[in-house]
Amino acid sequence: MMRKIGSSDIEVAPLAFGGNVFGWTADEATSFSMLDHFVASGMNLIDTADMYARWVPGNTGGESETIIGKWLKRSGKRDRVVIATKVGMEMGPSKKGLRKEYILQAVEDSLRRLQTDYIDLYQSHIDDADTPLEETLEAYAGLVRQGKVRIIGASNYRAARLEQALEIGRRHGFPLYQCLQPHYNLVDRGDFESTLESVCLKHGIGVIPYYSLASGFLTGKYRSQDDVGKSERGAGVRAYYMNERGMRILAALDDVVRQAGATPAQVALAWLMARPAITAPIASATNVRQLDELIGATRLKLDQSALDRLTHASA
Repeated sequence: MMRKIGSSDIEVAPLAFGGNVFGWTADEATSFSMLDHFVASGMNLIDTADMYARWVPGNTGGESETIIGKWLKRSGKRDRVVIATKVGMEMGPSKKGLRKEYILQAVEDSLRRLQTDYIDLYQSHIDDADTPLEETLEAYAGLVRQGKVRIIGASNYRAARLEQALEIGRRHGFPLYQCLQPHYNLVDRGDFESTLESVCLKHGIGVIPYYSLASGFLTGKYRSQDDVGKSERGAGVRAYYMNERGMRILAALDDVVRQAGATPAQVALAWLMARPAITAPIASATNVRQLDELIGATRLKLDQSALDRLTHASA
């Protein structure tokens, strides 16, 4: 069941808990109970970022890391989890990007909020075209040497930049990106499969996709115009997914759900987990019941005909 992240020695269960909800749609008490349940279920990869949940009125960023840090201290479970966080998205005036000076400042802030001495997976949240890749990787090299970071990853990188970063890393003896965090799910396949998938397979890079359930569309809860008014994400779902192709994918999902005796979310996650490049999709929940449903996907093995049906319908 456990999978290695890239060529590192870090092993993770095939589902990552998306920490973007902590301090946003999940308060501290709910977050603690979900984290306890996640680990008790045999899962271990928790994904967050320094800027979560800065978009909430009254928040300044760091809320998610702070909640995780309090949970780590209270639970004593630091050695049972793999903590992945990110740097690079805007945290305030002149607090963004992947310059060495900024990374060295941001990592200390993350370590303090997480109440830990080290980050298992530290990720470049978004490519920074204004900073040389050498400078970014040199900063990470220092953090790895100091034991503050175990491995590094990239999020939202294009294929050419990812290849370039790997080449520079090898040439200079810097740490290599061990995983990629792309936008990828059963509906949003084009970007990842057209260019990034082959790079990840060629170099043995792990893949931890976000938006694994397409903003909730793949849970099956949005099937009509009436449904999209039920949540904050409904408008985006209507714009991107409520079309002929989207309905075709839901129909295939329904077929497989009936055969597998599972839920749409479980089937959509199981399809991702079965893809050749995928290490662990990221999914979020706002209560323990939802989270337990998502964890159920790790026990679901779809047969080849079911996988083919989904792949064909979403082509």
